Amino acid sequence: MKGLFTKIIIFLEMIKFSHTVFALPFALTGALLAAGGFPSFRQTIWIVLAMVGARTAAMAMNRLIDAEIDARNPRTAVRAIPAGLIGKGLTLFFIVAATALMLFAAKMLGPLCLKLSPIALFFLLLYSYCKRFTALAHVVLGICLAAAPIGAWIAVRGTIDAPALVLGSVVLLWVAGFDILYALQDLEFDRSAGLHSIPALLGVHGSLWAARLFHLIMIGLLFILFNLMHLGMLFLIGILAATGMLLYEHWLLKDGNLEKLDAAFFNMNGYISVAIMLFTAADVISK
Repeated sequence: MKGLFTKIIIFLEMIKFSHTVFALPFALTGALLAAGGFPSFRQTIWIVLAMVGARTAAMAMNRLIDAEIDARNPRTAVRAIPAGLIGKGLTLFFIVAATALMLFAAKMLGPLCLKLSPIALFFLLLYSYCKRFTALAHVVLGICLAAAPIGAWIAVRGTIDAPALVLGSVVLLWVAGFDILYALQDLEFDRSAGLHSIPALLGVHGSLWAARLFHLIMIGLLFILFNLMHLGMLFLIGILAATGMLLYEHWLLKDGNLEKLDAAFFNMNGYISVAIMLFTAADVISK
């Protein structure tokens, strides 16, 4: 039993389970906007479980599929599978379990969520192979996480509406932008290994500008969502707070110096998603 518990801890660390904080707040933001307040406790629980199952399955698939590539990259050779800390068979078991959790949660959230779940699974699987043939892997990752707020909206309303698609696009551009920044640390390895990424294609400064453009459009879409849903001053303050944090994130990396990447990537992006969720909650319940 102790050995299994240890393997679970290793698995959770391997998939960076704590980084669920990046996308989960946006899923809850989608639910808050769809409900015009707090969704039911039942809906919230199943939305959280669907999100956790989907992200767990996606990250584990990525680690499993990329195990050989990770073993050749000095930065990632210490990851659990190439380092021999966890086997591929056990990882596959966790993938199946997480996928089952996602599908069951989708079923509990309604027929449309269940019908659309295979599309989400397709993109989750596609992402792990993208770097082998396209530099747009960052965008595909964005599509994967964009499913979180769109799925939460569908779970509450049972329909796909324009605000959900706008919020999903916000997440897509936000994720793609910060993933470009994160991929800067593998620029040289990707080029030498024949892998595709925006940094490998555009270099450091081109990638910085691509990420800035993505995040600029993201902020513009938040203002569109603000007008589309007739939201109030609190949501507007949330947009301004997110803008300030994005500016700080890009300022930290302005010269292509990756020493501050952890602060820019992990800290700021966690704060951004939580801030938007909290200001959205405050706005919708104040009406």
